[in-house]
Amino acid sequence: MSDYSTILLSDYSILTSNLDKIELNSKCIINTVNQYSYIIAENDEEFKSALSNSDVLLPDGIGIVAAVKLLTGNFIKKIAGEDLHYFLLNKLNLSGGRCFYLGSSDETLALIKKRINVEFPNIKTGFYSPPFKKSFSSEDNDAIIHAVNAFKPDVLFVGMTAPKQEKWTYKYKSLLDVSTICSIGAVFDFYAGTVNRPSKFWQNLGLEWFARFLKEPRRMFKRYIYYGPVFVLVILKQKTEKLWAGRLPVLAK
Repeated sequence: MSDYSTILLSDYSILTSNLDKIELNSKCIINTVNQYSYIIAENDEEFKSALSNSDVLLPDGIGIVAAVKLLTGNFIKKIAGEDLHYFLLNKLNLSGGRCFYLGSSDETLALIKKRINVEFPNIKTGFYSPPFKKSFSSEDNDAIIHAVNAFKPDVLFVGMTAPKQEKWTYKYKSLLDVSTICSIGAVFDFYAGTVNRPSKFWQNLGLEWFARFLKEPRRMFKRYIYYGPVFVLVILKQKTEKLWAGRLPVLAK
């Protein structure tokens, strides 16, 4: 994994290369960060450690792209969890690889299986729907780890929503017999078709978040309308501090 480049945003090394620069021949955790997870992690040390210790961290949000531009002057491209999902499925299909989906309901997993069998017929798939609860018991974790390791996937996709999924993969990565672990949350529903991702029109405008809010205003209100402005204020504060730090030597003279 030596051929990709990153840029530092606060405590996070954000990927700036294309996905095809990532070599997946050793164990790695790939996570995504957006403005919501960035702010949540500021008040959750366990979540922050999981994100900052990712082997690859993708800029999954126009807010992250804009923050990098403002603070560093560099333009990076948004890479969504769905982009990562398709990238890996294509690679696995070419190699006849194995992937495992951990998360969501049995009904959603069945829809994922049906679609993969049509679109990526060379991939061998495994699935496990964990209990829907705030935290897993030791018995739950043992069962999950056993299911994954018995299948021996090349790629493990985890969809248990943030920050639960990132914390879980970071805590148990050493016990998982898998090379690549990806926390991709809502992608399970997007691919299954149980939730429709906003069209390319909204994505290209950088307004995917707005389209999702219009579809699910009650569920998305706090994520976008509350945490969005909080994120902007945090980034502007960092920019102001950076500007003042640059002026201090001049003022001291």
